Amino acid sequence: MLTRPTLEALAAAGLDPAAVEALAVRTVEEDLAGGLDVTSVATVPFDLEGTAAFVPRQAGVVAGIAVAMACLDAVADGDVGYDLVRPDGPAAAGDTVLQVTGLVRTLLTAERSALNLLCHLSGIATLTATWVAAVDGTGARIRDTRKTTPGLRALEKAAVVVGGGVNHRMSLADAALVKDNHVVAAGGVAAAFEAVRRMWPDLDVEVECDTVEQVADVVAAGADLVLLDNMSLLDLRAAVEICQPKGVRTEASGGLSLERARAVAETGVDFLSVGALTHSAPVLDLGLDLL
Repeated sequence: MLTRPTLEALAAAGLDPAAVEALAVRTVEEDLAGGLDVTSVATVPFDLEGTAAFVPRQAGVVAGIAVAMACLDAVADGDVGYDLVRPDGPAAAGDTVLQVTGLVRTLLTAERSALNLLCHLSGIATLTATWVAAVDGTGARIRDTRKTTPGLRALEKAAVVVGGGVNHRMSLADAALVKDNHVVAAGGVAAAFEAVRRMWPDLDVEVECDTVEQVADVVAAGADLVLLDNMSLLDLRAAVEICQPKGVRTEASGGLSLERARAVAETGVDFLSVGALTHSAPVLDLGLDLL
């Protein structure tokens, strides 16, 4: 059962309480595997109460505090107090981002489940913030992809937003993205775009292009957004020159790195599509300390 502070924190983070609660319960059940936390049961008196703090070991952007609280609730069944709940965002090493009080056995049993999710989501937010800083002042935005961990998409995309990035589509149904295999199947990039537009006239349609010539074709056909895949800086600029006068947005994708990010952003593209935000972010190291 989620406590009121957890529900409030989830609402502030824009997360679905039922989905997060179900995830927290599955995560804790996986850790217990139908048994007990044998170490805590053996070493901690059953009625010992205590206070613990979640603390980053390094500076970064913390995301998923409400998710960690849901893991605590899953073990404590509502019998835990939250003395300090910080909103997701930047934190220095040593800052307390969440302080809780309850039975020590409960806190220790929930520790790893809570930290696994908190460290992972904070790593995504921190990496996103690094990319955002790399293109600061150019007008380009850092965008995520659907390259997410199965079952964690909503949480990972929320962490991207905490880090200052923007979300691409959440699912295949949100918008159309015509990629190379669709182009092959449809018989050409313009034909693929027109097929989607006929069937789904009210959906935004983004089309992946490998060449400047393809860009000209899909802009003429009426594309809303063009994905510029693995293009050189010279071709990116040429594509932007075609798209901008028509109000067509552009998104650079493929072969992107932090070292190259600013140069790509300075070509005038609207977005940099970075799958690494969710599929390759290192965790942010946080720990749980009994006080």
